[in-house]
Amino acid sequence: MKVNMHEAKSQLSRLARRAWQGEEVVICKSGQPWLRLIPYRERLERRLPGGLEGQIRFSADFDADAGEISASSENYTLFPGTE
Repeated sequence: MKVNMHEAKSQLSRLARRAWQGEEVVICKSGQPWLRLIPYRERLERRLPGGLEGQIRFSADFDADAGEISASSENYTLFPGTE
């Protein structure tokens, strides 16, 4: 459902109820989509850093200098023939 800003101001309770019922509510300004009204939901679980610790492995030469790649990017010209 798309509504203009003026209607959204005067009908916020009705629009909020429809959003909670699962309907997509888009508020438009000057005929263009401006905001999406969605229900607030608590996060069920808190994200903790390090959840994949020990599960991701890098090769021993991961950060070694890749000479060919470095050389090709250093000698690259965006517009060939305009040096």
